Amino acid sequence: MRAFIRTDKVRYLVSLLVILSVLLAFGAAWASSEGGHGDSAGKVKDLIWRTMNFVVLAGGLIFLLRKPLAQALESRRQGIRDELDDLEKQKADAEKQLAEYKAKLARLDKEIDKIVAEYVKDGEAVKAKIIEEAKVAAEKLQELAKKNIEHEFQKARQALKAEMAEQAVSMAEALIKKHIKDEDQERIVDEYLTKVVVAQ
Repeated sequence: MRAFIRTDKVRYLVSLLVILSVLLAFGAAWASSEGGHGDSAGKVKDLIWRTMNFVVLAGGLIFLLRKPLAQALESRRQGIRDELDDLEKQKADAEKQLAEYKAKLARLDKEIDKIVAEYVKDGEAVKAKIIEEAKVAAEKLQELAKKNIEHEFQKARQALKAEMAEQAVSMAEALIKKHIKDEDQERIVDEYLTKVVVAQ
C-alpha cells in the first residue's frame, strides 16, 4: 500500500511540474509577444503569483486528500478483492452442487432401473401365480364337470333301467294277459298255494 501511495505522489509531482512548465512557457511566450513594454513585467509577476497560488492550492489539496483518497482506493481495491473471492466461492459452491446433482441423477437412474427390474420381476411372479391358479381352477372345473357328467349319466342310466324294467313288466303283463287263459291262471294259483302250504 505504501508503494502505491509513493507511486501516486510521484505521479502528482510529475503532473504538477508539467502544469508549471506549461504555465511558465505560456507566460514567457506571452511576455515576449509584448515586445519589451514595461507592462510585461507586471504580467509576469501576476502569472508567477497565480502559478504559486495554484501550486500551493494543489499541494494543499494533495496533502489533505492524500490519505482519504488512498484509503478510498484501497477500500475499493479490497472490495473488488472481496467480491472476486465471493464470486470464486460461489463458483466453487455451484460446481459442487452441480457435481452433487449429477451424482444424484446418476443414482436416480440406477434406482429407476432397479425399481423397473423389481416391477418386471414382480409382474412375472404375479403372471406365473395367475397362470398356476388358472390351471388349478381349470382342473377343478374339469373334475367337477366330470363328476357332474358321471352323476347325470348314472341318473340317466337308473332312469333308463327303471323305465326299461317298467316297460318290460308292462310288456310281460300284456303278453301274459294275452297268452294265459282263465284255466292257466287257476292252475298257477293252485300251484302257488300248494307250494305255500307245503312250505309251512
